[in-house]
Order: sequence, then structure tokens, then C-alpha cells
Amino acid sequence: MKFSGTFSIIMLFLTAAALPLRAQSDAADAGAQAPRAQQEVIDTGASSRVQESAEQRELKKITIENMIADQKTRKKLQQLNSEKEELRVRYELGQQKQKAASAELEGELYRLSAENKTSTEKYQGEVKLLREQLDKATLENKLAEEKRKVEIARLETEYQVVAAQNKLMTEQTRAQLAKQGDELQKLGLENKLAEENNKKVVSAVSQRLDKLKAENDLRVEQQRELLIADAKERNAIDLENKRLDLTERRMKMEKAAIDARLNQLNSDLELRGKKEEWKKEANTEPVYLARPSQGDRLVVSDRRIALNGPIFNASADEVTDRIHYYNNISSAPVFIVIDNSPGGSVMAGYRILKAMQASKAPVYVAVKSFAASMAAIITTMAEKSYVYPNAVILHHQMSSMNWGNMTQLKEQLEMARQWEQRLYAPVAKKMGVTIDQMRKTMYEKNSDGDWQEFGDKAVEYKWATAVVDRIEETGFIKNPDMEPAPKPAGRAYYGQLEEKTDDKGQRYALLPRLDPYDFYFIYNPDRYYR
Repeated sequence: MKFSGTFSIIMLFLTAAALPLRAQSDAADAGAQAPRAQQEVIDTGASSRVQESAEQRELKKITIENMIADQKTRKKLQQLNSEKEELRVRYELGQQKQKAASAELEGELYRLSAENKTSTEKYQGEVKLLREQLDKATLENKLAEEKRKVEIARLETEYQVVAAQNKLMTEQTRAQLAKQGDELQKLGLENKLAEENNKKVVSAVSQRLDKLKAENDLRVEQQRELLIADAKERNAIDLENKRLDLTERRMKMEKAAIDARLNQLNSDLELRGKKEEWKKEANTEPVYLARPSQGDRLVVSDRRIALNGPIFNASADEVTDRIHYYNNISSAPVFIVIDNSPGGSVMAGYRILKAMQASKAPVYVAVKSFAASMAAIITTMAEKSYVYPNAVILHHQMSSMNWGNMTQLKEQLEMARQWEQRLYAPVAKKMGVTIDQMRKTMYEKNSDGDWQEFGDKAVEYKWATAVVDRIEETGFIKNPDMEPAPKPAGRAYYGQLEEKTDDKGQRYALLPRLDPYDFYFIYNPDRYYR
């Protein structure tokens, strides 16, 4: 609204400014036409000057003067009209300005009216609220006053009851006092009677006392003689008792010396036993590191699991049970330490791999000497694995001995292919090659397909994470020379297969029977495991 009014005022101002310019232009045109007309008349008169008469010349002169005057009058009229139009425009411009100012004032008045109305409504609301609060407070005061009146009435009633009770007690006390006064007078008379009787008794007792005193004096003299004799005998007894006490004290001192010696000997024996117990343990705590790999050093805690010998169901139980147990204690790293393992059952090894993958705590593998076949797959697929530089990691194809008809052999071969795909595809993928490329490289490295590499070279093929020169076993805190705790009966422990000798004098160990659909993935060039 305000912008529109301002625009109208600007347009009126521009129109008013243009009108005088237009009037001046019209006047200039009129002034230019007058000389042209005058020139035309002069030219006409010059051409016919000979024929015109004096009156005609006068008439023409007057006509020309009238035309000039008329032109001047028109010019002056146009100027007056221009001034009038300019005044009108200025007037309208002033009217517009007054209207704009009036509109602004009306807007301000409307705003103030609205604010006054809002303030009035707010004030009325506050007044209403205060009146409601006043009414509420008045009612509460009246209620409190009524409660106070009721309380006062109750207290007055209680006061009257208590006053009546006090009055009753006063009367009862008076009656009691009167009764006690009578009893006191009676007791006074009885006391006087008793006093007279006592005087009579005291007189008899005094006589008796005098007699007894004389008898006592006699007895005192007799007792004094007896006391002298007793004192002599007592002195003799005391002397003998002191001698016995001295002997007893000497015996006690000797016994205390013997006891002290025995205690010293017992302490020496106990200390010797404690020293033996102390020697049985390292008396240091295992070291738990969030990052156990420190440069070329690996720090292994007591959260370690040994994986040695062939892998089968019993060894898988040992490893997986301990992974689950350590996970229920904390999330510190768990270590599978392989000293020497030729591999073993694919099902048992797969169980170990899945337990490692499901573990919340990171499971790291450390190889000290030799890890082949299934043990090599476990090492390669671990989150992190560490090897000594001269440790040997060996990968080869899975081999097995099957029995059955052609259909059964075909089924067993297909199962073996599926196990190879499930176990070796992840290994090949980690190496960045296909299974066929890996199989080809196996025979390029070794004519038997037994691809073996030392630890530092195995790291280059991504079979292990890093090479370490030192593996610190901080979890061995008990003396290994002490007799180990007996193993529970009825359960085979990995690495403890019974060794036998065949007819040819060759030593061998019998592996446990495989479960259905299972295969041994084991490095066994000398057929030691059968």
C-alpha cells in the first residue's frame, strides 16, 4: 500500500514537470509561425505594392499587428495555462503527499489501536486471573477460618474435659491426703510404742554385749596365740611355695626355649616349602596387549591355544572350546600357536576357521616350525598370522583314499571338489589368483605339487601377515618340569596318537576314523599317519 502510493506521487511529479516543457515547446512553435506569417504578408505586399492603395496598406499593417498581438496573446495564454497546470500538479502532488502521510498515520493509528486492544485484553485477562485468584484465596481464608473455629471449639471442649478431670483429681488427692494423715497419726503412735519397746530391748542387748565383749577379749588373746603359730607355719609354706614357683618358672623358660626352637624349625620348613612352591611358578603376570605385534616381536599371553600334530575332531574340540571360553572372559587377543602340524580333517579344520571368524576377540595364529595343508589354510585365513623367518608353510592339493563302486567314487570326487572350492577359493582370492593358477604354480614350485615356502617368503605370497624374530610366551608361569595335571580319561588329545611299528619295522600312527563326507587334508609324504 505504501509503495503504491509513493509510485503514484512520483508519476504525478514527472507529469507536472513535463507540462511546462510541453507548453514552452508549443509557445516556441507559435512564435516561429508568427514571423513566417509576417514574412509571407510582407512578401505578398512587396509583389503587389504598386497596385495597393494607402488604405489597403494600413489595413494590412493593422491586420499584421493584430496577428502579432494575437500571437503574443496566445503565447501569454499558453504560459498562463502552463503555470496553471503546474500549480494544479503541485496541488495534486501535495494532496497525494498528504494522503500518503494520512495513510501512514492511519496505519500507525491502527497499529496502536491493535496494540491497545491487545494490551487491554491482556490486562483484562490478568485482572480476571487475579480476581479468580483473589476469590480462591478468599474461599481458602474462609475455609481456614472455619477450620480454625472448629479447632478452637474442639480445644475448648478438650480444655473443659481436662479441667473437669483436674478438678476430680484434686478432690481425689484431698481425700487421699486426708486418709494418709489418719494413717500417719496411727503410725506415729505405733512408732512411739515401738520406741519404748526398743529401749527395753536395747537395755537387755547392752547387758548382753558387755558379756559378749568380755568373752571376745578372751577369745582374741587365744586367737593371737594361734595366729603366731600359724604365721610361723605360713612362712614356712610360703618359702616352700616360692621355691616351687622358681622351679616352675625355670621349667617354663626351658619349655619356651624349646617351643621357640620348634617354631623356628617349623618356620624354616614352611619357608623351604614356600620357596619350593615359589620355584614352581614364574610369579609374574601374563602380558595382555591390544597390539601384540611390536616390530619384530610378538607378545603371547596365557590366552593361547596349542595346535600341534594332526587335526581331527578332538583337536577341533580343544581349539573351539577354548576360543569360546576366552571370548566369555574378555575381548583381548587369542593366540593359536602351531609348533608343528601336518594338517588333518577338513571338517575339523573348517570348524576351527568358523570359530575364529565368529570370535569377538581377534584370533591370531603364530607358526614356529611347520604348518601344512589344513594348518596352512588356518594360518593363511586368520585375521593376522605371524611366522618365524625359517618356519615352513606348505600348501598342496587335497588328497584322499576312497572306496566304493564307480558311482560312489564319482560322488566322493564331487564332494572333494566342493571342499576344495570352499577351502582353497578364499586362499586363492587372498593371494590374488584363481584356484587353477594356484594349482599350476604348486607344480611349478614342486614336482609333487607340495608348494612350501619359508616364513619370510610366505609373507610375500600373503600366506601370513608378518615375520617375527621373537615370540615371547608370557603365559607360561608354571614350571614345566613339574608333574602336569592328569588329563581326563576317555578322550583323545591331539598330538598324542599312539605310535606303533608295522611288520617292516616302520613306525606309524593310526588316525581316527573320519566322519561321513569328511576328508583328510594332511601332508603325509612318508605315510606315517595311516
